[in-house]
Amino acid sequence: MHESGRVLQGLTFQPTGAIVAAATTSLPESPGGERNWDYRYTWVRDASLTMEALWVAACPDEAAEFFSFMARAAAGQVRRDAELQTVFGVGGEHDLHERQLPHLNGWRESRPVRVGNAAWEQRQLDLYGELLSAAHRLPDQLNAIDEPTRDLFIALADAAARRWMEPDHGIWEVRSVPRHFLHSKLMCWVALDRAVRLADVLHATVRVDEWLTTMASIRAAIEERGWSDTRGAYCQSFDSDALDASVLMLLNLGFTTGDDPRMLATIAAIERELTDPNGLVYRYRGDDGLEGDEGTFLACTFWLAQAWALAGRPDRARAIFERASAFRNDVGLLSEEIDPRTGELLGNFPQAFSHIGLINAAWAISEAERSTRAAAADHSEDSTMG
Repeated sequence: MHESGRVLQGLTFQPTGAIVAAATTSLPESPGGERNWDYRYTWVRDASLTMEALWVAACPDEAAEFFSFMARAAAGQVRRDAELQTVFGVGGEHDLHERQLPHLNGWRESRPVRVGNAAWEQRQLDLYGELLSAAHRLPDQLNAIDEPTRDLFIALADAAARRWMEPDHGIWEVRSVPRHFLHSKLMCWVALDRAVRLADVLHATVRVDEWLTTMASIRAAIEERGWSDTRGAYCQSFDSDALDASVLMLLNLGFTTGDDPRMLATIAAIERELTDPNGLVYRYRGDDGLEGDEGTFLACTFWLAQAWALAGRPDRARAIFERASAFRNDVGLLSEEIDPRTGELLGNFPQAFSHIGLINAAWAISEAERSTRAAAADHSEDSTMG
């Protein structure tokens, strides 16, 4: 776990506090395919999740610098009620216009080679929750935040409350029409939940009642429109039957509990229908506006392990975790995906998202195993006394 923490620290650009998603561009998700992206930028989502993972790995010193970076880069957008940009350059650059370099062949003839990333122009409503969830995980750093950063967090919560009903491109940045992705709705709920918990620190107690009311509306919408009776599971978007591994975050982020029958059914459905023969998890199946295939997604596999741990099944969680973590290379690094046929690492490298998933799953499994041992010891003591 600490090894992955060092990887995440290594992806931090020290002069500004920005954290990049990966150190490379255009390493393909499928050799010879077109799913080749430039990840050498700071995604709000990935960087926020990195902050949380660094806290778990006991190395949170980068948090204050990152929050200051975000306050400088994004605060003006939030206060103007503009789209919160999804990704920035490491110096806070806003224009990341995507272009192709046709004179380069790419790795294993995987064209196009790209510079820039068109995701900077997308609407992704989960970002509000990602930032506030990271802030909530780092209370020691919050005590020292300045007024502009405090104002940013309040504005993020208000934006989530105001915009949660809008469609967006979602966590997977689909290049098709916007939809009402369940994960995006969940993260707006998370934004408000964490803001309520931080209300005293943010000097925002007067907003709590309004935030709680909106949280209840989001919950009702997720339960009514995010659940598929046909699938017997929570699904990718409202009123759909498509499975998506991102709905595991309903449990992993505290929207529901590990004994909830709907959540248990969802975990089982994802393990049954979104895994390859090696037990690794695909993000989803179906059209996303792009040609070609992709490999299994390591972060999603770690999410599944984390979910089983939180559901009280650390044995099952550990088996999944060990399958996924075994794909680390000789120096402990992971890419984004795994080729289901060859077991080869695919995608940009090293990938923060994968190491974040590893850290969080390892922590959840450790805590679940500790609880299991404690319960067994209590039972043994009670039996002896009886």
